[in-house]
Amino acid sequence: MAKSSTAAQHQSDVYQPDKSIVENAHVKDYDTLYKRSVADREGFWADEASNLEWYKKWDRVLDDDNKPFYKWFTGGKINIIHNAIDRHLQTQRRNKLALIWEGEPGDVRTFSYHALNREVSKFANVLKSMGVRKGEIVTIYMPQIPELAIAMLACAKIGAAHSVVYGGFSVEALAERIQDAQSRVLVTADGGWRRGKITDLKGIANEAMGRSATIEVCITVQRTGQEVYMENDRDFWYHDLMGLPIASAKCTTEEMDAEDMLFILYTSGTTGRPKGVLHTHGGYSVYTSTTHKYVFDIKDEDRWWCAADPGWITGHSYIVYGPLINGATIMMYEGAPNHPYPNRWWQMIEKYGITILYTSPTAIRGLMRFGDQWPKRHDLSTLRLLGSVGEPINPEAWRWYHEVIGEGRCPIMDTWWQTETGGFMITPLPITPLKPGSATKPFFGNEVAVVDDDGKEVAAGEEGKLVLKAPWPGMARTIFGDSDRYVEVYWKDYEKQGWYKAGDSARIDEDGYVWIIGRIDDVIKVSGYRLGTAEVESALVSHPDVSEAATIALPHEVKGNAIYAYVILRAGVSGSPDLEETLRKHVGHEIGPIARPESVTFVETLPKTRSGKIMRRVLKARAQGVDEGDLSTLEE
Repeated sequence: MAKSSTAAQHQSDVYQPDKSIVENAHVKDYDTLYKRSVADREGFWADEASNLEWYKKWDRVLDDDNKPFYKWFTGGKINIIHNAIDRHLQTQRRNKLALIWEGEPGDVRTFSYHALNREVSKFANVLKSMGVRKGEIVTIYMPQIPELAIAMLACAKIGAAHSVVYGGFSVEALAERIQDAQSRVLVTADGGWRRGKITDLKGIANEAMGRSATIEVCITVQRTGQEVYMENDRDFWYHDLMGLPIASAKCTTEEMDAEDMLFILYTSGTTGRPKGVLHTHGGYSVYTSTTHKYVFDIKDEDRWWCAADPGWITGHSYIVYGPLINGATIMMYEGAPNHPYPNRWWQMIEKYGITILYTSPTAIRGLMRFGDQWPKRHDLSTLRLLGSVGEPINPEAWRWYHEVIGEGRCPIMDTWWQTETGGFMITPLPITPLKPGSATKPFFGNEVAVVDDDGKEVAAGEEGKLVLKAPWPGMARTIFGDSDRYVEVYWKDYEKQGWYKAGDSARIDEDGYVWIIGRIDDVIKVSGYRLGTAEVESALVSHPDVSEAATIALPHEVKGNAIYAYVILRAGVSGSPDLEETLRKHVGHEIGPIARPESVTFVETLPKTRSGKIMRRVLKARAQGVDEGDLSTLEE
């Protein structure tokens, strides 16, 4: 990618896409297609929906009779599995690799589309034999192994919904989610591998089932071979069931209504119990496959690696469903990025010929810590695109990812979206000129704005609250069992305008590029000035000794708030009072004296969700000695 810049915006160096990328892209002219997609939103989405196979075509593209409970492709009959697996079996893709999986200890398994269909059909029949019916919710609590994706796909095939609970959650978090979903069946594993150690998933599942009166059946995959407690008449081994005659490799895919529930996925708020966000078969199929295809310019020969976990929306949309609908080859890895050494990822890219890597800024910064020599030992020349997800990426990490991992050739698709949106909302395309740290422009059909507290759009470059002005097919339909909360959390603030409140602060520059600053809770007001935690953290990370940083505001009698910083140093660097003062001055130099932290604390780890977001409210609660609230999404 060629770089151009203007002196006026040091933060906005512009990276132009190479001509060869533009010439081969699915979309060659963003502006024209974008204008069309918002002028005729329903026509645009009808065209995209026509790329999928429907048992029966829809009567209406968008049903907005009961706002904000929008429906898409009403009257249409579809099943996501028909598009993700069944239709590929009638083409040459039948024998194409659907999934390459590597376990942390180094074991490898691969599945063609034909083989994946066999496993999914067999497990779908197992679930049916356990009495699982259309519309019920099966809870899945597993490590990142192929059976996790197989279980999700098997549920969808027979019309059951799945609720995937990340395989690192505590007893309480699992029990709470089982209870909310009223699940009768739980699918788990004896354990998984993480940094050379076994996670005791079955032990946690047993305790959670003890608290959950609804569970009647637990199916356990044998992953680690450790001894686990199995209760008679409740617990069954996955491999035993898959070897029985009930596990036939023939299973008819259930015909579903476009608006039938596909899955619920729990996302935790800053307060209160987790919210079960509900997605459906029709709109979600269309939205995930369209966004995946255009943003990552998916070609038949691609080997796609989304290094998230299927337990999060990123994994649902861009490990399992979107890539399979597009007939891609998916890479999946069980363990930690730096185990046993910091070159684990780079080794796998070289070994499997990965063409696209999609990961989080947290992972990028974590690997950047170990320096350039680890990736430089490997041939990364198969990579053609990179992606980022989960939080705003600081320009320093963006440049390292672009120059060291992408060797200056690979555009970075810095995507902004949420569990609730189902897919990318603001994102570049491979043809988009890039500014490090900006999510760039809205995806087709989406209109976004940055507004003040009264809902008035702010001027270019000013910070405000991000809103989405129009519905989109991948949107969550409600919060499971709590439609009032759905309205309250997402729609109430801009009810008159009919806008969705994203809960993030942002600004839009004079070129129309969107810069996500962070959660609205992550904005600090010092002496009347609003500073995004991301801005201060970026300034800290731009210092050569700093690997990661988190900042919070604590009350200050003069300034209203003062900034407190928590910093992880690069390998081999030790904290000292001198370094603390150096970093305070460095932030003052980078942003201005107003942003200088009151104190800098050196730490080994930061509290993060398992999707890589720093939980600043936990740092704040600890600093103030108050209750830390819901910690179910905390990584450690």
